[in-house]
Amino acid sequence: MCADRAKIPAAQPLTVDGVQPPAMAEPIYTEPGSPEYRRISLALFLAGYATFSLIYCVQPLLPELARDFAVSPAESSLALSLATGFLAFAILLAGAVSEAFGRKQLMFASMCGASLLNLIAPVLSDWHAFLVVRALEGLILGGVPAVAMAYLAEEMHPRGLGTSMGIYISGTALGGMSGRVVIGLLTDMVGWHLALGAMGALGLAAAIGFAVLLPPSRNFVRRPGFQLRYHIRAWEQHLRHPGLPFVFLIGAFAMGCFVTIYNYAGFRLSEAPFNLSQGQISLIFVVYLCGMVTSSIAGAMSDRVGRGPVLLGGIVIAGAGVAITLLSSLWGMIGGIMVLTSGFFVAHSVASGWVGRMAKQSKGHASSLYLLAYYLGSSIMGSVGGWFWSHGGWNAVAGFAGTLLVGAAICGLYLWRAARREGAVA
Repeated sequence: MCADRAKIPAAQPLTVDGVQPPAMAEPIYTEPGSPEYRRISLALFLAGYATFSLIYCVQPLLPELARDFAVSPAESSLALSLATGFLAFAILLAGAVSEAFGRKQLMFASMCGASLLNLIAPVLSDWHAFLVVRALEGLILGGVPAVAMAYLAEEMHPRGLGTSMGIYISGTALGGMSGRVVIGLLTDMVGWHLALGAMGALGLAAAIGFAVLLPPSRNFVRRPGFQLRYHIRAWEQHLRHPGLPFVFLIGAFAMGCFVTIYNYAGFRLSEAPFNLSQGQISLIFVVYLCGMVTSSIAGAMSDRVGRGPVLLGGIVIAGAGVAITLLSSLWGMIGGIMVLTSGFFVAHSVASGWVGRMAKQSKGHASSLYLLAYYLGSSIMGSVGGWFWSHGGWNAVAGFAGTLLVGAAICGLYLWRAARREGAVA
């Protein structure tokens, strides 16, 4: 075994009122390559696709929403920002709720509920009602990402966890791309109302496929009721873990860089010397296909050679992509964003899997903290990037994004060295 694959030690077992929970039976893992392994991987791929296509499908529609509802561009952006903001909040609670209701049940209910809301949204004529539906959609969808990561960490054999996590992340990449590109093409053909409804129908179909494919949890222990003290202690223990907070920071820094580049690339491409139309700019999201490929590859590589080197490799690749965008040519801009996307999904895939390996219990709580940091990085740092754009143009944006990646690399180096030290001791 590679030394860097050694696990950073977990904290002491979580207790409630000073009493340790009963010892769990030996886990019954799903082995890589088995039919059940493939079913789980496909089911979680569908979950990732549905979640992120439903969240991001309004982004290309913001000009249409501003025109049809007679609101400003800033107001139209609330259709996306409210959904992602409520998603970040819900993710923190989703792991705790799933402890009482079960992993599969919560994910299926979340996918169905959000898909139905996406079918309702296009028939609303009042802007504030539309925003309420979008906010509820983000809130409900919080039941998928954190719980999906916890399910995989509990059910998959450690030898295949990285690969299955990579497949799930590739589903999120396809969903993110479809939510931005496919809906734009559908809007040109049938209008945004039918296009948005079609995305809801696709999400509902994905939810049904998910329910059929995903086996019930075998290693999950249900906790009846909602024990607030237990959940607070679980979050607190993960935050005191010697390694997990650094993984959370990696998610925040990497996502902050990624969203900053995507947020302001459109502004740069619409100006001289590029002068692209909004339709042409939207096609840039096709590079999400690179994320689908690299996240799956990264998961498999981390299982073979260790998470540390693959994680740092992804961060370096992302940094190279940011640097390439500084070129003044269109192909330099597109190529840089493609390289950035590839590297980002490598880092995100590995970091997601590392959370499940480090957290020895209450994995849903650990996953929810990672994703909370991930989406807060998107929201806060993506907005801060606007200040750099206004005061220094693209060079300042790229410098800010690069600084975030340096922060992620420092955290990754710490984790890799800590894991190697533990391996050396062992």
